[in-house]
Amino acid sequence: METYLDQTYRLGDSGAAISEIAGLLHGLGLLDDQPRDVFDADLEEAVRAFQQQRGLLVDGQVGPGTYRRLNETRWHLGDRILIFRAGDLMVGDDVYQLQRRLLDLGFAIGRVDGYFGVETSTGLTDFQRNYGLVTDGTCGPETLKALTRLSPMVQGGAPNAMRAESRIRAAGPNLSDKVIVIDISRAHNLPEAHSETSDIIVKDLAQRIAGRFGATGVSAYLTTSSFGSADLQEERERAKFANELRADLLIAIALDYSENPEAKGISAYFFGDTNHDTWSTTGEKLAGLIQREIVARTGMTNLRSHAKTWDLLRMTRMPAMWMDIGYVSSSADMARLQDASQRDLIAEAIVVATQRFYLTPEEDEETGRLNYADIKAKLREFPAQVGPGDPSSGDPSSGESALGD
Repeated sequence: METYLDQTYRLGDSGAAISEIAGLLHGLGLLDDQPRDVFDADLEEAVRAFQQQRGLLVDGQVGPGTYRRLNETRWHLGDRILIFRAGDLMVGDDVYQLQRRLLDLGFAIGRVDGYFGVETSTGLTDFQRNYGLVTDGTCGPETLKALTRLSPMVQGGAPNAMRAESRIRAAGPNLSDKVIVIDISRAHNLPEAHSETSDIIVKDLAQRIAGRFGATGVSAYLTTSSFGSADLQEERERAKFANELRADLLIAIALDYSENPEAKGISAYFFGDTNHDTWSTTGEKLAGLIQREIVARTGMTNLRSHAKTWDLLRMTRMPAMWMDIGYVSSSADMARLQDASQRDLIAEAIVVATQRFYLTPEEDEETGRLNYADIKAKLREFPAQVGPGDPSSGDPSSGESALGD
């Protein structure tokens, strides 16, 4: 069962939770062992370091998301028995370690994400079968002993990367058989004063993207928050919806915010956890393509693409990316984004980048070359085929699809 904190702790706060947070950070080597029940400057610095390591929003505050990630660090492989629990997945650093070990031994476990889902259970069962153990998909003492005796066949995520790329190739280049979720998101640090403006622009852009996708035969679905906050639980529910839909891709759109009015530009994000040396190679590819196509068409400042462990990226089973299309706090960015013709350019860039995502290197075009008319013409070239989004594959009740990347 995951542990939650229902409030946010920041500089100057006090209480028993502060002592617990400090103890967890000390255990990670990020804070001294001085007892404290007040959120002081040293604790804030340690929180920032932890958030940076784990691919979280770096704000020096401990809210539900940061606390949950801190709580995951309590567990090391062997501390507890790991088992698949549908609807209540076990999560923690021990699961990361198990997934990495199985992957290095050559077993398919889906994405290395710290969640003990159905693909991890299947991979563990395959290992048990090959080693002559009881095939119960449970990581107990005997299975752990066997895991520690074997030398890895490979290192890193190369097998997962190859499987993910193979699934993209098998899906075929035709967009007309794809299912794509477009998520109307909010920046995690967006002040309420800017929320209405952000919601209006992002929703309008998402509808333009969905319309263009629809004209190419894509089944496009819009998901959104309640337009009240960037709620953590809502983000997890939207990820669950995309998984149950068996979507081929998820593209989240948001506006960023900074207290520095000079901050401007667009940035893209994909699932990646450098602390555990894991990332979505296909999510990274999609994020990079969309980022470059938008920059080529609009001339907006390129802030590159980055790995993050935000729930919407971590908990989706398909290639997913998050696009901050500018800063709501930047007069330069807002001047562009309030222009409908610029939003049209961004929408076209995202559709073009999505088409390029499915093209082979031989079929691909240079950034900025393809346009919407070209994509519609390609529909006549490429036959539709059943790809990995076929609802007949995987187990929708598991909370995890057959699409790990």
